[in-house]
Amino acid sequence: MSDDERVPGNSLADKLNHLFVNMTTADRTPYTVEEVARAISAAGISISGSYIWLLRRGQRDNPTLRHLEGLAKFFGVPPAYFFDDQVTEMVNAELSLLTALRDTQVQQIALRTAGLSTKSLKSIGEVIERVRELEGLPTEPSDPDD
Repeated sequence: MSDDERVPGNSLADKLNHLFVNMTTADRTPYTVEEVARAISAAGISISGSYIWLLRRGQRDNPTLRHLEGLAKFFGVPPAYFFDDQVTEMVNAELSLLTALRDTQVQQIALRTAGLSTKSLKSIGEVIERVRELEGLPTEPSDPDD
């Protein structure tokens, strides 16, 4: 996982940058600020690429509710993502899963488990947890209800 894919900080800029990095399809590069601005403006909310750039850099940190709603709609997250830490954590957990599922090898492993017994799935889960431990990765998924 790259530094950009890690859980963002609490600032608006951190959260917005996290969305830019992680909310894309596997077959394309991340969106540019101009692409996002054009799409949001086409939906009826006037915003410029330079303003989004300033938000991403933390040089502006108090956008209007309409701008937040436009950004949220574009990236497919609830507007509360930008100001409610619980919503942010929940969305980021979902983004982490989506990012992992974009990985072709992860998809292949997941698909190969279809049809296996509960006992076999448990054994595979234990092996994965042990390998994660050996590689120094977190072994328990974070619980969004914690």
